[in-house]
Amino acid sequence: MTDRYASFVRSGAGRALVKRLGLPDPPRLRRYAVGDPLLPGPVLLGAADGSRLAAQVARLLRDAGVEVDDAGVEVDDAGVEGGDAPTGSAPDPATGQPPRRGALVYDATGITDSTGLRQLYDFFHPQARSVLPSGRVIVLGTPPAGCGSPREATAQRSLEGLVRSIGKEFGRGVTAQLVYVTPDGDAGTATSLEATLRFLLSGRSAYVSGQVVRVGTGTATAPADWNRPLAGQVVLVTGAARGIGAAVARVLARDGAQVVALDVPAAGDALAAVVNEIGGTAVQLDLTGADAPARLADHLADRHSRVDVVVHNAGITRDRTLGRMDADRWDAVLDVNLSSQERINDVLLERELIPEGGRLVAVSSIAGIAGNRGQTNYATSKAGVIGLVDALAPALAGRGISVNAVAPGFIETRLTARVPLVIREAGRRMNSMAQGGLPVDVAETIGWLAWPASGAVSGNVVRVCGQSLLGA
Repeated sequence: MTDRYASFVRSGAGRALVKRLGLPDPPRLRRYAVGDPLLPGPVLLGAADGSRLAAQVARLLRDAGVEVDDAGVEVDDAGVEGGDAPTGSAPDPATGQPPRRGALVYDATGITDSTGLRQLYDFFHPQARSVLPSGRVIVLGTPPAGCGSPREATAQRSLEGLVRSIGKEFGRGVTAQLVYVTPDGDAGTATSLEATLRFLLSGRSAYVSGQVVRVGTGTATAPADWNRPLAGQVVLVTGAARGIGAAVARVLARDGAQVVALDVPAAGDALAAVVNEIGGTAVQLDLTGADAPARLADHLADRHSRVDVVVHNAGITRDRTLGRMDADRWDAVLDVNLSSQERINDVLLERELIPEGGRLVAVSSIAGIAGNRGQTNYATSKAGVIGLVDALAPALAGRGISVNAVAPGFIETRLTARVPLVIREAGRRMNSMAQGGLPVDVAETIGWLAWPASGAVSGNVVRVCGQSLLGA
């Protein structure tokens, strides 16, 4: 679906009009292609006094081929060979402006009370205009629940307001995220922190901004090749014939997975086209059937003996205001979008077809966070998906299985193309990117959560909404 407003804005006449009238200005977003560098420019790395992650992050970034300017932070205390002497945040003598950056990364784990928050201003204030278009801002913190005192927890919780505000201020496609990293980490924590940084800094996260990601402990394995982080994995994608599901199947196959694509028999032709394109296999099955979970489990057991990743994407809408909604519309949406996921999970887990290191990734929606007029059934089902993540993540941690969800905002699909014009334009513009996302944006986020390297990322609901103003 073409965004004609965004196309006009990028023309000469359009740019002049936007500037004169102060209209929304959708930036061109940097999206991922295999072989792309992680960033379009160097990273400026800063740290609060007493922070614990800067040295580790500097090593991870340099290992990923990123030029790191450590701004005078002592990051080589573990004996790791450093790069060139840092230039810090000193302005260019010729222009008086700070050097241009691909990203700003700040380790705030050393902030233990509210007075220490001034260090955030001191770092970000002179750099606010230095980030390149589609650059990245990442702040690292300690989960408030893992802090040693109420004052420290208060200061760390303050980081969310900073990050979400930066995401709305910097513009030009720049995203901002907060990554809480457990202070009691293990090898899985370090691996998943690297995976998270690689995702958030890259073009894979083009439409993800203003998010809080929690990295805990868990089973996580770094890939031999970060361009194929799902090599050797068997992945089930439901609702894979069209739209977001088809994009998920393509991205996971590109990343090395053996994809089992599932959809209803009525979508058989479209499903066959997807699997032929990606070299996957197709399963035609109505997930609401009484025997569907057992049939699916038998197929996975007979053909693959396991399923490493389950992506619950299948979903429907049957919109009406609650007072006008018949019971069939309510029941159908809840059954497909939520109850069928529970039944499938129960059978696959009971038969131990999801091994240690497995991943469950479900598709929720910002409607499940903020609600939506005329979608009480849909919003209820998608809030239930978030509840499923909250309940299963701790329950499955002992089995080494992570559970997460993505919550898309306005995504350009055939379904949103049917939305009335005024509502469609509002959905596109009411976010920090001033445009709708693409199915590939949701798929890339699911891909990251599915990586074997992301095992210590569990219990998260990540919005893919361009930092929507709804539910923000």
